[in-house]
Amino acid sequence: MKKVLILTASTGEGHNQAARSLEEKYEEKGYLTYKLDFFKDTSKVMNRLVADGYRVLAQKFPGFYGVLYRAGDRKSFNRLTRAGYMVIKRQVYRRIEEINPDVIIATHPFAVGLIDQLKVKNRIDCSFISVVTDFKAHYAYVSPTVDAYITGSEYTKKTLVDRNIPENKIYPYGIPVKKAFQGDTKPKYFKPEASEKFYVLVMGGSMGSKDIAKVVEQLVMESEDYYLEVVCGRNQSLYNSLLRKYSDAVEKNRLTIHGFVKNIPEMMDIANIIITKPGGLTTTEALSKKLPMIIPFAIPGQEKENADFLAKVGAAICVDDIGTLPEKLEYLRKNPRVYNEMVSNMKKISDQYSMGKIIDLSEELIDRHNILQPSLML
Repeated sequence: MKKVLILTASTGEGHNQAARSLEEKYEEKGYLTYKLDFFKDTSKVMNRLVADGYRVLAQKFPGFYGVLYRAGDRKSFNRLTRAGYMVIKRQVYRRIEEINPDVIIATHPFAVGLIDQLKVKNRIDCSFISVVTDFKAHYAYVSPTVDAYITGSEYTKKTLVDRNIPENKIYPYGIPVKKAFQGDTKPKYFKPEASEKFYVLVMGGSMGSKDIAKVVEQLVMESEDYYLEVVCGRNQSLYNSLLRKYSDAVEKNRLTIHGFVKNIPEMMDIANIIITKPGGLTTTEALSKKLPMIIPFAIPGQEKENADFLAKVGAAICVDDIGTLPEKLEYLRKNPRVYNEMVSNMKKISDQYSMGKIIDLSEELIDRHNILQPSLML
């Protein structure tokens, strides 16, 4: 039985979601699967520094996080960052040696630097796939030891080519999402009727962005033509605050407030529009569901880059001034031609997505590796 090791890290839930989706698909195809959170499972100190540090910076100091993100998007800076892997490299290598995988697939950019160091020193010798979980490839993803890259768009592919990654190593098969988001999702073309309400899904990531409160404030009293479904994620204080402040709207069945939920695919199926922060996984889920997006907030760094890409390809509308959000929403509701163009644009991107092709690529890399180098050199 072939074995796959999936590497992830808990800097936001997206990397873990992608890892779980891959785990599910590889198991379905008969692989023996192993998943490793390479910070959390090897070093409490590094996990607190990196994963917990990310949460604090993203939530409380987003501007400073943006500065660090841009500083790290350079070859010289990444060399320094990768030196810090000494703390966990030995333990990760030990796990790889125990598992002896046929293929390693990473859903976090920091895993690229980690595996790169082990491959350069001939400590491991198996196929390595990197999944780029945003729409612009940060320099942390760049390494000649990656055998194949999975990207969410042709644009992402181009950003890797611009960093001297060979084009024949890059496959725009889509950021991995759960099976419930895949399949024959019909385009959500909008045909408004006089009696039809516009179903608006509001989300802010697994951590529950506090900016959700600003969105609800703008929309809840705007028009009875809207029905709002708000997901607060794990932000319990946001959930409690919204319930207290908008109890009347809840009682009138114009607003429903949720905490952390597991039925997002079903919510997206019902929704006409999603208002969300532009994380790579959430936006890929929306693309897969052909659900047009409005983006009123984004963390500087990869989220801002994601938002810029989605707006450029006509899959989302970005809102710079939260006060104009009702106007943007009303514009889409009253202009089905514009709305339906967004749906078509999303379909063009998501039609390339295929989890099955990722597995097929793994098979091809494993077979090629076994022909060229039939034995591991540990």
